[in-house]
Amino acid sequence: MLGIKWALTGVAMLVLAACGRYGPTDIAPAEVARLEAGLLALGPDVDPEEAARAARIAFAYTAVLAQEYGITDPPLVHNTKVNMGLRPRGLCWHWAEDLENRLLAEDFQTLDVKRAIANSESDWLIDHSTALLTPNGGALNDAMVLDPWRFGGRLFWDTVQEDTRYDWIPQEVVHARWRAEIASGTRESLPVGATLQ
Repeated sequence: MLGIKWALTGVAMLVLAACGRYGPTDIAPAEVARLEAGLLALGPDVDPEEAARAARIAFAYTAVLAQEYGITDPPLVHNTKVNMGLRPRGLCWHWAEDLENRLLAEDFQTLDVKRAIANSESDWLIDHSTALLTPNGGALNDAMVLDPWRFGGRLFWDTVQEDTRYDWIPQEVVHARWRAEIASGTRESLPVGATLQ
């Protein structure tokens, strides 16, 4: 029975791998312009130059990371390769951390760079991390999701409120809960790959 399960898993992974284009993609100026407009719509105090720069960086750096990570497969297949040591990086939190750090290097004055985690309370779903942009001082519900992992190196973006696939929670809230659970003994360790940084 276990052999059949592994064979079906292998076939499903091959089918998924054949169903899309993954890895570095050409950057469409119209898509960058749409993200720029979306960032400007987050609030009246968002600087147009910063919105344009953030949009260009989000797309361009996603392509750079896809190349560096060696993305050629759907996200879950690539995750398996990372966990087996066949690829250096490319788990969702790698994408979120690397994109966050690149955006922080810009020292935006009207945009805040943040992180969020979804599925952190689920017993059967894998935690999922993403980078966010909010207007300066904005809350999670004011944020734009920047998720390069979801489509295997093609940037997904949308507002937190419109991104109905995930229920995002601020990373610092999730980390505080994990710390408390570890301290109380209700959690033995962090999820695989998770850090409290």
